[in-house]
Amino acid sequence: MPKKLSGKIALITGSSRGIGHATALAFAREGAALIGVHYTANADAANSTVREIEKLGVKAAAVKADFMDGKDAADSLWAQFSQAAQAETGSAAVDILVNNAGIAPALPLQQTSEAAFDEVMTINYKVPFFLIQAVVDHIRDNGRIINVSTGFTRIAAPTHPAYAASKGALETLTLALAPAFAQRGITVNAVLPGVTETDMNAEWLASPDARAGAEALSVFSRVGRAEDVADVIAFLASHDARWTTGQKIDATGGARI
Repeated sequence: MPKKLSGKIALITGSSRGIGHATALAFAREGAALIGVHYTANADAANSTVREIEKLGVKAAAVKADFMDGKDAADSLWAQFSQAAQAETGSAAVDILVNNAGIAPALPLQQTSEAAFDEVMTINYKVPFFLIQAVVDHIRDNGRIINVSTGFTRIAAPTHPAYAASKGALETLTLALAPAFAQRGITVNAVLPGVTETDMNAEWLASPDARAGAEALSVFSRVGRAEDVADVIAFLASHDARWTTGQKIDATGGARI
């Protein structure tokens, strides 16, 4: 039986750890031909992810870019990945782009400096915007663009206003771009994770009270796993999701429904 992503070339930002890492492995299990593993600074984690992918019989390439460099980071990331794709597969095209990299500082309004605001907006919104711009002429027909947002765009999060706003902008971009790509059969969707067991959340989830509160958010009474979200992303990346575009897919485990 053919795998759902057989032969596909994918670039996943922030894929050395967390949801991005789980997504890379999900894509590998579904038969992708090449997966770009983007990282900012942790080369060891990226190379480890590459080895895990390769053990599944899929080619992978680690690509470094610091998203605080804004558009330059987006252009550099695409240049590195397209070169790797050309070398590994004979084509500089891409089928699937997953904008997963992001930061989520717990800063209420009064404690948010301009520098902190700019950092959140640059990493979570500006770079995905310009990375999509960079790949627009290189993504194949029937391709997929998947933006990772947050359940905090649906559930009020006064502890994370800048983060929630940055992801709200990403969701609006998702809707705005869906018609522009539709004539080529390319879908553009957003996935909204809830509280997920990742390195980003490890410190505060170590508190029993914090974990209990996080578990209580979901109707399943548990914290999400990276694989829970990755499987939703893998579905959207597949042919099965061809008739879904411009949508926000909730992957919060039914938080506060």
